[in-house]
Amino acid sequence: MKGTFERPRLSVYRSNDNIYAQIIDDRTSQTLLAFSTLDRSIKSKLNNGRTCDASRLMGEKLAELSLKNNITKIVFDRGPYLYHGRIRALADGARAGGLQF
Repeated sequence: MKGTFERPRLSVYRSNDNIYAQIIDDRTSQTLLAFSTLDRSIKSKLNNGRTCDASRLMGEKLAELSLKNNITKIVFDRGPYLYHGRIRALADGARAGGLQF
């Protein structure tokens, strides 16, 4: 799975305590945006980053930042994780925020 300038890749990493996401242009090997549940705007609203609510909120904030940077279409790279739980909540939040997969 490769991301381009027109359609960058949203890569997701999930740890036991937090979830991390990067929007990457694979042609130039640059990270365009990075966001996680450790960010102050998310961490101040929630007790911990290991819930589906935290992942959904993070997806919405990530979509908001992406739209500010003129990124509207992405390729979703869930990595080795099943499309379930926190990964699905992040994707649903990003879609609700306006990103097109």
